[in-house]
Amino acid sequence: MRTMVGTLVAGLLLLASCAGSPQQREVEATTPNILFIFTDDHASHAIGAYGSRFPGDNTPHLDQLAAEGMRFSRCAVTNSICAPSRAVILTGKYSHLNGVLTNAERFDGAQVTFPKLLQEQGYQTALFGKWHLKSEPTGFDHYERLIGQGPYYNPKMRFPDDSKQGFGERLHEGYTTDVITDLAIDWLKGREEGSGPFMAMVQHKAPHRHWQPAPRHLDLFADIEIAEPSNLFDDYSTRGTAAHIQDMEIATTLTPHDLKLAPQGRFNADQQKLWDAAYEPRNAAFQQKKAEMSEEEIVRWKYQRYLKDYLRCIRAVDENIGRLLETLDELDLSRGTIVIYSSDQGFFLGEHGWFDKRFMYEECYRTPLIVRWPGVTDPGQVNDQLVSNVDYAQTFLDIAGFSENREEVQQMQGISLKPLLQGEDVPVRKSHYYQYYEYHPDRKTAHMVRRHRGVATGRYKLIHFYNLDEWELYDLKEDPHEMVNRIDDEELSHIRKDLAAELERLAKELKVPDDRGSVSRDPHRLIEGLKQR
Repeated sequence: MRTMVGTLVAGLLLLASCAGSPQQREVEATTPNILFIFTDDHASHAIGAYGSRFPGDNTPHLDQLAAEGMRFSRCAVTNSICAPSRAVILTGKYSHLNGVLTNAERFDGAQVTFPKLLQEQGYQTALFGKWHLKSEPTGFDHYERLIGQGPYYNPKMRFPDDSKQGFGERLHEGYTTDVITDLAIDWLKGREEGSGPFMAMVQHKAPHRHWQPAPRHLDLFADIEIAEPSNLFDDYSTRGTAAHIQDMEIATTLTPHDLKLAPQGRFNADQQKLWDAAYEPRNAAFQQKKAEMSEEEIVRWKYQRYLKDYLRCIRAVDENIGRLLETLDELDLSRGTIVIYSSDQGFFLGEHGWFDKRFMYEECYRTPLIVRWPGVTDPGQVNDQLVSNVDYAQTFLDIAGFSENREEVQQMQGISLKPLLQGEDVPVRKSHYYQYYEYHPDRKTAHMVRRHRGVATGRYKLIHFYNLDEWELYDLKEDPHEMVNRIDDEELSHIRKDLAAELERLAKELKVPDDRGSVSRDPHRLIEGLKQR
């Protein structure tokens, strides 16, 4: 971990670099290294710099990164689910164009991606950790990836093996978040001097379900109560069908495995011993009093177990971000490296009584985006513009000096954020399009979230659950937690009309096929007692 002194020195160096002349900044901005650190399901509201309601010292390195660069407060995803988000980032194109609409599709590695274009620009490219796109990575000089979702402990990882004219697999012993960082650090330290700029993607499994903490964090938060959201016991009475019939509630959907009430597996003997010592006494205490607990008390217990494990997983991520930043310092690479932190989407942390993602509601529609660019981006900046993960590819290419006139770049659907990072006050977009596809009526689909598309602006959000034929409209200024659907509010009729037109305009501009007839009308819409339009 970075020491207090090391952090202070790094901060002073960054401040000094920001005071350089424009000419100096221009030279330093030429072909910087790019370190992209990525997590799975990390909600921005679980980061101290974003104003988390959770223990404020859980993400010190991310908070420091934000203090040294720019934090984007309104970064939205195009499709809030793991594989589609990754495909959007690689290609700079929405799901309907890159071919990954759900977690079921196989990513076509032959298509244009930003790592391939960076290779053309002379970058060394590498990827470590979670891939989750079924096909093998392309566009990377080196990679070592988790197989499928990957475990939290003792992961097997796949890598290209030229000697076998194919691929090899290697079993690593240890905690996966640490292992991924070890591999990235070894690669950084093993690069030949003068080998040109690099782009490394360090992609963690954490904090994805089933939230298994590192051995050193098994007792973290054991003696404190995690703050609850005000709508933990939401009854959805002011929302439509989709909120009522989802399957992602802390009360009913979390499994014994999620809650660490069932055997976990994949541990070695030492890891198992530490795990049992931490969880067995707590589980025994819960089982002893469970019969006397009310349903509400049991939900509160589940919430505490879920959130503590989730936050423990994030603590390990944050520690390993510190290790990466310290390595950049040691290798004298910090000044010439832009560091980006983000996640594939946000996550429900008890809001509306939920976990998981998928909906176009704020908790999972937004994702963290923090960028440190020494000598270019002034420290401590907060940008409130509506940006998106579809912007990342073009931003990376623009940072690397790739021509925006190239056909491959012009076919991308995002907007470069480089001007914002350089301190320019330029508008990015007035609205943002979202579409979620992963619902199949012929089988039980994970979490049963209905297909929907929507448009968001600075204040309002319109969502269409098109196979339910239901609309939702939210005023985020008056109702930031999206508790009251105002689609039938006459005071907002003009807003509804304008947003509906904007939704169609964006769909046409982005060349979105009409998916509304691909799934038949959902009979759940006829649930008795729900208001229908």
